[in-house]
Amino acid sequence: MTINQLPGTYNIIGSNQDKDGMAYKGTLELALDAHNRIEARWLINTSQEQLGTGFFKDNILVINFKYKGDDARTYKGVVVYKCITKDLLDGFWSEKHGNPLYLGEERCYRVGDEQLELVN
Repeated sequence: MTINQLPGTYNIIGSNQDKDGMAYKGTLELALDAHNRIEARWLINTSQEQLGTGFFKDNILVINFKYKGDDARTYKGVVVYKCITKDLLDGFWSEKHGNPLYLGEERCYRVGDEQLELVN
């Protein structure tokens, strides 16, 4: 797989970094900047925007991310995705102030062209 196959929109299903692993859904948009670095934008549960930048090597995608919490504090973390195929990413993540006993998990499914037409 190459870095040029990554850009696109993905539906995500995940679980949080806590004992209960509370589930969430959302979207992930991946793009490349002028230097072939990954730019990421998540929209979690249709309300929480998270932004990140990262890099890709050997079918592994690593993204450092941040977002503003409901308490107006900035939270930061890192997510690591194994690129199973160009349409399926399987990952885990951790936040700086998250529970160190747990990892969050996330699976990303590329949105196909027919799904994009339905959304637009």
